[in-house]
Amino acid sequence: MPRSTDHALSFGRNVGDYDRGRPSYPAEAVDWILEQAGPAQPADQAHPADSALVDLGAGTGKFTAALVGRGLRVVAVEPDALMRERLSANLPTVTALEGSGEHLPLDDASAALITVAQAWHWVDVDATSREVARVLEPGGALALVWNIRDADVDWVARLGEVMGASEAEKYDSVTPPVGAPLERQAYREFRWVNEVTREQFFAMVTSRSYVITMADAERDAMLARLGELLDEHPDLAGRTSYPMPYVTRVTIARVTA
Repeated sequence: MPRSTDHALSFGRNVGDYDRGRPSYPAEAVDWILEQAGPAQPADQAHPADSALVDLGAGTGKFTAALVGRGLRVVAVEPDALMRERLSANLPTVTALEGSGEHLPLDDASAALITVAQAWHWVDVDATSREVARVLEPGGALALVWNIRDADVDWVARLGEVMGASEAEKYDSVTPPVGAPLERQAYREFRWVNEVTREQFFAMVTSRSYVITMADAERDAMLARLGELLDEHPDLAGRTSYPMPYVTRVTIARVTA
C-alpha cells in the first residue's frame, strides 16, 4: 500500500497547479538513464516489437514527455483518474493505464525500462519491487528519479522553512530502498536551474500533497509567508521570475541473478 493513501491520491484535486508548477527533468538525466538502461534508440529497434518503456506513477506526464520526445514508445501507469486524464490530454500518443506499483497492468517480461519519477516514496517497496521484476524483460532496468530543491542556496533553504518538507524531501533519494529481487546498481546527480514565473512558483507549492490537504487557514498563512519571502529576500526582491535550483537524483536498479 502507499505510505499515505490520502496524500498519494490527493494530487488530482489540484491537477492544474501540478501541471503548471512541477518542473520537468534535465535532458542530461534522461540521456543517462537511457544509456544505463540500454534503449538509446526507439524501442521497436532496440528491443522486441512488443517491448515498451513504462513510466510508473506518471502523474500528468512530466517525465513521460521526456521519453516521448526521444521517439520512444511509452506506456504510462497512474492510479489517479484526474492525473491520468490530464496526461492523456498532454500526450495523446501515450497509452495511459490505471494501476499502481503494487499492481502493474502489464504482461510478464514486457518492459525494457520502468521509470518512477517523484513517486517511489509512495509505494510499498517490497510489493512494487516484485511487480517491477515481473514486468521487466531480461536485462531491463528500473530508474528511480527525484527532483530535489538545492537547499545549499540560502533563499531555497529559507523557502524550505516556510513551506516545510514533502514526502519526497523526507525520503532517502540517494540510496532509495529496493526489494528482492532488485538491486541498486548505479547512481548519479544532475544539478540544474528551472526558471519559473511567480504564478508557477506558487503552483509548485500548492501542488504538494501536504499543502493540498492542509486546512484553508493554515494554507493561506503559509502562502502569505511565501509571498513575503519572494518580495523581501535580497536575492529575489524585484524579480518577475525566479531561478529554482534543483538536484535531480537518479538510481538504476536491475533484477539480480
